[in-house]
Parts: sequence; C-alpha cells; structure tokens
Amino acid sequence: MHIVFDNIDNARDMGGMIGADGRIVRSHRLLRTAHLHDATDADVARLKSEFNLCRVFDFRSMGESEHLPDREIEGVQHHLLPTIDMRAEQDTGKPIPEEAFFELDKHIVNYSFYPEVQQMAANMYPSLIRSEFSQLQYAAFLRLIVEAPEDAGILWHCAQGKDRTGWGAAFLLFALGVDREQIIADFDRSNVAYEPIVRKLNQDILDKGGGENEMDVIQAFMGVSTKNFIRTLDLIDREFDGMQNYLHDILCLTNDDIQILRNRYLETT
Repeated sequence: MHIVFDNIDNARDMGGMIGADGRIVRSHRLLRTAHLHDATDADVARLKSEFNLCRVFDFRSMGESEHLPDREIEGVQHHLLPTIDMRAEQDTGKPIPEEAFFELDKHIVNYSFYPEVQQMAANMYPSLIRSEFSQLQYAAFLRLIVEAPEDAGILWHCAQGKDRTGWGAAFLLFALGVDREQIIADFDRSNVAYEPIVRKLNQDILDKGGGENEMDVIQAFMGVSTKNFIRTLDLIDREFDGMQNYLHDILCLTNDDIQILRNRYLETT
C-alpha cells in the first residue's frame, strides 16, 4: 500500500499482502521507502507513532549516505548495509563513476548510449544476487530483523527505494510466504512513482536519436526493470535451486528464523 509522506518518496507499507497459511502481513510494521534525508518533523512523528519505527536499514553506498545522510531519528537504530561493493564495481571497470549516481538524472541520458552501460543495466540484478558482498549485506538485514524487538517497526531503503530496496523486500516477503506474483507486483509499483521522470528522459533519448536499448537503460536506472527482476528470479531458481534454498543457504535464514518472522509479521484476518 502506497503511503504519502511530506518528504519521503516511494513509500509503501507491506501490510495486507497474503503470506504463509493465508495469513496477512501486518500493517504499519514493514515499510520500504527512498532515503530519509529530507524527512520532515511530521514524517518522523508518523514513523514513530504509526509505524513504531525501531530500525532503519540503509542499502546505499558509503558515498551516497555521506552525500545525503539520513535524518537521525531519536530512539531508532540506523544500520548502513551497502548492498553494492562500489570499490569492486570501479576496479572491474564499471563505466559510471559513483559520483554520477548522486545526480543520475542529469547524466543518464548520455550514459545510456554507451554499450557497456546497456550491458550494466541488463546485468544489474543478476550481479546483485550473485555477489558475495551483496549476499552478506542482505543476510545481515534479515538477521537484524529476526533479532529486533517483538513489535518492532522496520524501514529499509536505498536512494530511490526501488532496486536494492526492492530486493530487500523480495527476500523478506518470500521468507514470510508471500507468493511470487504479489512480490513482482510490489516490485513493479516503483514504476508508478518514477513514471514522470522516466517519460521525460525517454523523450530526451528519442530527441537524441536513441531507441529501445537506450530507453532500457533509463528504465533500469530511473524506474525498475520488472522484466529483469522476473528473469533474475528465474535465475535464482536455476542456479540456487529456488528462493527458499537461497534464503537458507545464501542468506543464512534457518527454519526457526522464518518461523519467528512469520509469527511476528503475519496475522490471521
């Protein structure tokens, strides 16, 4: 469910989704958003009163979090868990420097014409789920939720609250027994939030003589590529023998951990 804040973008409550045994994900406990740098006093008050916010997980890089640090919220633990190893990205010759991501909308049209950036966009999600660095961060994310207080409200985010945040949501929702189609639908909802900027940048692409390949880059970096998300879920099925094995073997969730999460965040109607 979309939540409107004064100055927190792309916010959604996971409540209401159907999980294991037909139970419903509790409302006002699991929240995904964009960064919290510009959160207003009213936003903070709502997070604490309506969502009982106890822990915030920030999936941005160190550089991103220093550029736009999250607003500190009294009594809330903040965990920086960068899910992309930026040093490794640059060491392997990734074509977009980290600084360009701080204002990506100003640069992405030009970058979209680079074949290596087009390949980077296509490989973004497979790289994330195969990377040991990324796996360790998402494993820590889930472990810290398991260890959180019983009635804790949890918020996780990256810069725009879409790709890295979307994968965090997917792992947690799969653990709660939410089915694939609901998870895909939730992932795709970020395209509603960012449709205006994607439409504008696609027009800029067309004005420069670009086409589908360039617009795929815009979709991947400024919206979300739902088709690539689905392909990567299929990849998890092939390479890791399914999401449940990925949760157990790669993200280190035990059956007891999953039961704790389901008891805490699912309820009967």
